[in-house]
Amino acid sequence: MRSIFPRLRERLPLVVALGVLLLLVSCTRVGLVYRNLDVLVPWSVNEYLSMTTEQEQTFKTRLQEHLAWHCKTQLPAYLEWLNEINREVETGQVTEANLRARLEEAKGAIEEIAKEITPSTVQLLRKLTDAQVQELYASLDKDMRQRREKLQDESWEDRLEERTERMEKRLGNWLGRLSPAQRQRVSEWAQSLGDQNGLWLDNRARWQAEFRDALAQRQADGFPARIARLLQRREELWSEQYRQTFARNEQAAIRLLVDVMALADDKQRTRLLNRLDGMHTDFASLACLNGGD
Repeated sequence: MRSIFPRLRERLPLVVALGVLLLLVSCTRVGLVYRNLDVLVPWSVNEYLSMTTEQEQTFKTRLQEHLAWHCKTQLPAYLEWLNEINREVETGQVTEANLRARLEEAKGAIEEIAKEITPSTVQLLRKLTDAQVQELYASLDKDMRQRREKLQDESWEDRLEERTERMEKRLGNWLGRLSPAQRQRVSEWAQSLGDQNGLWLDNRARWQAEFRDALAQRQADGFPARIARLLQRREELWSEQYRQTFARNEQAAIRLLVDVMALADDKQRTRLLNRLDGMHTDFASLACLNGGD
């Protein structure tokens, strides 16, 4: 299941590998995904640009190093994070304050990953040829064009329906079939966010423009600092309107979770606890946490 909170970070093409790590806590079989990231990630990167044999080897080597670092230094904290969520569900303490605390902890984990991968990102981007940069630009342009076309073609009613169905599916993956009262609460949440897709796309375009400008000067002395800002301090590029919308939507998601859990029956709570236990088991069984490679 994907995170129900607004995007905490967007993925940069050459760092999509590490971006996947940020979403591990919301995958159905985290252990399976984690063990195969070294296979899945290069395939994802190749959707954006074609790498030479040397670049692919460098990428895979650095990816393996980052995965080893992440498993040995970050996953233990994830286990504690899951334990805390489990305890709060068991004791009926799914409150706004507790969910906010868990969210801030998740943001901290993301910040650690962003710091870890920044030097590798700088190294990889600096080795791109002009032709590869143009290929990457074309991929970004295509992505943005498709998103804007979809936005123009969809009515507000269509986006509202899609948002509602997506959330119901995400919650249903964890809780099972939602009750009428829970579905009504999801509908209210979806309505409350308003029509924000255009604002989100404008913010995405602003980030991409900054990235493209930095990439055009990738051999300059200031390039590492610019990439560090793009990966680690993305909020500095947000417009004030987007900043306010993001904070409002984040809080709306927290309130939704609190209300949905307050309406949950014993069967739903049991299913959720079983899913959390399964995730904990998947993480705890990874070889890198038990002295293996």
